[in-house]
Amino acid sequence: MSTIKVALIQLHPQPHQTESNLARGIAYIRKAASDGANLAVLPEYQLGDFLPEDPKFRDQCANWKVHLDTYCSLAKECNICIVPGSAAELHRDETTGTEAIYNVVYFIDNTGTVAGRYAKKNLWHPERLYVKSSQHDAHVAFDTPLGKVGMLVCWDVAFPEAFRELIAQGAKLIIVPSFWKLTDCAPQGTLHNQLAEQVFLDAALISRACENTCAVVFCNAGGPADDGFAGLSQVTVPFLGCIGRVETCEEGMKIVDLNMGLLEDAESVYKIRQDLARPDWHYSYTIRDSI
Repeated sequence: MSTIKVALIQLHPQPHQTESNLARGIAYIRKAASDGANLAVLPEYQLGDFLPEDPKFRDQCANWKVHLDTYCSLAKECNICIVPGSAAELHRDETTGTEAIYNVVYFIDNTGTVAGRYAKKNLWHPERLYVKSSQHDAHVAFDTPLGKVGMLVCWDVAFPEAFRELIAQGAKLIIVPSFWKLTDCAPQGTLHNQLAEQVFLDAALISRACENTCAVVFCNAGGPADDGFAGLSQVTVPFLGCIGRVETCEEGMKIVDLNMGLLEDAESVYKIRQDLARPDWHYSYTIRDSI
């Protein structure tokens, strides 16, 4: 597919409003499909389900399959690929009996089939008290009707290694649901610049696209500016940088035309993938379990 129409659905995930958040997400996806979008992407924790201090939190996390099935049926009905943001999932190890919560994102193709799954690896600091990292599991690129795709979540953007691992497997489209606020840099950051997180995101998203000759689809949560919401959902590519964004921090949707041929032009110039595929490539990483 030479041009992909990407719907950035900058939903405002409202706490304790799972069904309302789901209904609004579905309505946006239907609108995106009717407007000709090939792919609809929602933010991290788009169901508003990350409420670790709520006594019902673990029960809600156990209900993840019901919502996934809903999105699979919607993708088939509307003939559209969907990345329905991420959700907190409770999983139980049948061997040990232990339970763990993961922050998980899926790629659902236009037939309603799950083509890819990713559990967040690089957790934001407050998450680490409640959510388990996928840690040493490999990042995996997978085939879709839109080409080879990789998925990351939010704070993963800060780690170029994650992109490199996916690019080395042939991914050309990296999709990143996020819940990233302007207040995340804390008073230490806002003391220097109230828009420090916007500087971070704009710079990182363009850099990741350029240094990997890929397209980055970043879909962030929306909401009131007074609550620190950043918005900034955008698509970035080599040569051009940002080619479309949601022009508000509030909830909204933007459909962006993504020319996949541009990525091939960038690769023909920079030859990043060609270098990564060389048998004598000179960068490698070693995981140390102990020091």
